[in-house]
Amino acid sequence: MTKPIHVLVVDDEPDVEPMFRQKFRKEIKAKEIDFHFELSAVAALAYLSSSEARTEVTLILSDINMPGMNGLELLRVIKEKYTNLTVFMVTAYGDEQSRKIAEDYGASSFVNKPVDFSQLKQDILSLVNHTSAPV
Repeated sequence: MTKPIHVLVVDDEPDVEPMFRQKFRKEIKAKEIDFHFELSAVAALAYLSSSEARTEVTLILSDINMPGMNGLELLRVIKEKYTNLTVFMVTAYGDEQSRKIAEDYGASSFVNKPVDFSQLKQDILSLVNHTSAPV
């Protein structure tokens, strides 16, 4: 059995957690994917600095539009401090400027809301195959 992929979801909307847990219930139960949720970029950075997160998190899904530090600023800090982490940016506003900035800062993917959960599952699970492949 392979180790589950640990996903940190950063979104200021509290209803995101139950929605993800429902949409990924099969993968969570099968221990393919494990989620941790934070409601702000500052909380996400605090979590990432913990020893638990440093060894576990492989993917971050971050909303772009959040109060305080936004997702693009979070992405920039993550890519400076944790270069090995994969980051998918999520937004309801798929404007080209945000997409360009996200790409420049090192985002691996750009996910539009409403989220296509079947596509997101494929993208997340393909990371497991990609990261566990021999180098």
